[in-house]
Amino acid sequence: MEPDHSIHNIDAVPEAGANVTHDGKNYTTIKEGLAYILVPHGIPTSTDPRLSKEDVQRQQVFYNPIQQFNRDLSVLAIKTFGEDFTARKHQKHSDNAEKKKKAEKKRGKKEKPIEAQEDNAPLQPDTVADVNTDSRKRKHVDDVDNVDPSQISEPTAVEQEIKKMRVDKGVDKVMHESSPRPDVQYSEDPRSYRPDFRILDALSATGLRALRYAKEIPSATAITANDMSSKATESIALNIQHNQLNDKITAHTGNAIAYMYGFVDSKIGYDVIDLDPYGTAAPFIDAAVQALNNDGLLCVTCTDSAIFASHGYLEKTYSQYGGLPLKGVPCHEGGLRLLLHAIASSAARYGKAIEPLLSLSIDYYIRVFVRIRKAPNEVKLLAGKTMIVYHCDSGCGSWSTQFLARNRPQDNRNGDTFYKHTFAQAPSSGEFCEHCGFKRHLSGPMYGGPLHNTAFIERMLAHLQQADADTYQTNERIVGMLHTAMEEMTYGVETDKRSGSEKTKQLNSLIPRVDPAELDLHPFFFIPSALAKVITCQAPPTSAVRGALMRAGYRVTMSHCKPGSIRTDASWTAIWHIMLEWARQRAPVRNPPTKGKPGHEIFAKSVLYEADKPKHGEPANHTEANAEPTVDDLDGAQSGSAEPVKETEAVPAAKPSYLNASFEVIFDEKLGKDRDRGKYVRYQIAPRENWGPMSRAK
Repeated sequence: MEPDHSIHNIDAVPEAGANVTHDGKNYTTIKEGLAYILVPHGIPTSTDPRLSKEDVQRQQVFYNPIQQFNRDLSVLAIKTFGEDFTARKHQKHSDNAEKKKKAEKKRGKKEKPIEAQEDNAPLQPDTVADVNTDSRKRKHVDDVDNVDPSQISEPTAVEQEIKKMRVDKGVDKVMHESSPRPDVQYSEDPRSYRPDFRILDALSATGLRALRYAKEIPSATAITANDMSSKATESIALNIQHNQLNDKITAHTGNAIAYMYGFVDSKIGYDVIDLDPYGTAAPFIDAAVQALNNDGLLCVTCTDSAIFASHGYLEKTYSQYGGLPLKGVPCHEGGLRLLLHAIASSAARYGKAIEPLLSLSIDYYIRVFVRIRKAPNEVKLLAGKTMIVYHCDSGCGSWSTQFLARNRPQDNRNGDTFYKHTFAQAPSSGEFCEHCGFKRHLSGPMYGGPLHNTAFIERMLAHLQQADADTYQTNERIVGMLHTAMEEMTYGVETDKRSGSEKTKQLNSLIPRVDPAELDLHPFFFIPSALAKVITCQAPPTSAVRGALMRAGYRVTMSHCKPGSIRTDASWTAIWHIMLEWARQRAPVRNPPTKGKPGHEIFAKSVLYEADKPKHGEPANHTEANAEPTVDDLDGAQSGSAEPVKETEAVPAAKPSYLNASFEVIFDEKLGKDRDRGKYVRYQIAPRENWGPMSRAK
């Protein structure tokens, strides 16, 4: 499509690449999703993330193409959550209406529809819908008449905005409808009821996120785009006007923390709060948790990977996230769990529990979507879901976890389950690594529950199938990452049984909640090439290690954090047993690790195979009977069947080679192969050098 060189007014219908003039300034429009953003002339307007570093730094003040995946994912996640949120509101509204009808019928009173009353007629006592019916609140209102007017302070900016929302946008009416009381008659058609779904983009910059939320999320009723820079909010207001969304989006200038704290005592909070700062979101979390309505969604981005995923500033990691970082390969997942721990501990102070719906490590940042609800009983489970990690970061890379407390389920007299909370026995790990003898270091505390809700991911994938290709331009990457994240929780079991395209067509909009006491007993992942480096052998193919673990009966999947990763429920004893067998069977070590190296101690704990020693009277080169099968032999023996090959046909019986490992290792690369490889874009390659957050916008 050729660029449009004609000049448009700001109130004209938005078009991609159009030239717009307003107040003597000229702009060019960029389209992302269904929204349009205005960029002043002279600033690069390419949506290609492969822009030069200099052009990106000039453009990112107005439009940052690097973050398009983040925005696409956020729109999709909030849209999916919005369907669940409004469906629950509708269900609650219908239930209360039905209860009211039954109560009225029982009392023998006729219902009088609210709509039937005249506009100027006084409300009858049995139809009044006001929070001040409570005696204490009514007394407070009555006392206002006796207060000296000079002692009444002027309303704050937030209070003025709340009042404006009540009057201009009918929030009072929506709030009353979404919070039914026994003295209200619900005689209107349930289909005409539309619950309030309010979104706050707390650090909005040019307002692109808010624009997309308003355009692409049908359930959104009101959106606030906040920024502390007056120039930013001027730009936001301009973009709102150009997208013709003045009735749905409100631009607000102010400190995000102070603004959110202004809603603590208010009856009108936000149902979704999006925190996407430059650097850490830690300073904003407490205010966001308190400004969020019950069962609301908190979306958080942190770009300070040098803090949450590095050991260079561990004192700052603790001050920001309340825990110490994890070193080594799984450091980014450790960062995710540190952020979730910070959110969970902040919410727990106010009797609120968290449920991570989706937690991802993406490029140079982490992004989490967390449902928060008022649940004091679930808060009691938090200590038993908080773990510390003993990590052999300077040695072989192994780790073990320990939870701070124990949640023991018990049944009461009625057969209902409750939890008894007790102290955990300590320590669960020694000072030195049991595998290589090196010192272990502490990481955490961090969140020890599941990172994702698989039902939420399934519904996101269902929405993605029905969306237009132009709406989510990073569609392929979203599909790949969501499938990988779902397999982290299911180990591929559910996706093997039924294809995603079939199971996501008829999903209920309600998202089933994860068991609040569920633990992730096998967090983190390892990379075979990193383990091969420890014992100085050639790195095995990922499929070979996966196949060996699966042959031994362990569950295996991959992590969304890094390519080549393996996530399994196998112990580190089993993992090192497999790695030593790889060195023995397929990649003999030419230069064994010297004394004092972690690999030396690991080799010292292995035992020789009696079958490898020549028997008395036999030539030393008699190895035909004990020859190991090749990859082709194993593939041929499988013949495409899911049934395992008999061990006697694959390899000769042999003694275990490492500590207490008691299984025979068969490197079945066909079994361990990722069958969906090539189908999904699981990991993105950086489109240019120096791929990262760049410098802070001026």
